[in-house]
Amino acid sequence: MITPGPVGITVGFIGYLVAGFPGAVVTALGTFLPCYLFTVIPAPYFSKYGKLPGIKAFVDSVTAAAIGTITGAVVVLGTRSIVDVPTAVMALASLLALWRIRKLQDIYVVLTAAVIGLALYPFSRA
Repeated sequence: MITPGPVGITVGFIGYLVAGFPGAVVTALGTFLPCYLFTVIPAPYFSKYGKLPGIKAFVDSVTAAAIGTITGAVVVLGTRSIVDVPTAVMALASLLALWRIRKLQDIYVVLTAAVIGLALYPFSRA
């Protein structure tokens, strides 16, 4: 749920349940418009003022907060997803592959893990 797609679907669906199509539009705009405006409007000024100590400190703190948020999501997803030896091996193999192969696109990791998961599924406890 850390990417915009699932969040947009969720808020749109909740808005639709509450107030139909207008509710879906309002929730989607209310969720994404502020983030979009805070990114797009100041972008031209960042190259001019981005080196100021106050701006740099602000950007560094926002970056740290984003890293913390993503790390928290990884911990939650990992504790729910890594439940046995095969899933632990796939998680470690994925981590090592992403760490060692610099230009490896994540879609290849996901597809490889999906194929391995489908192959191992008949042998699982499910």
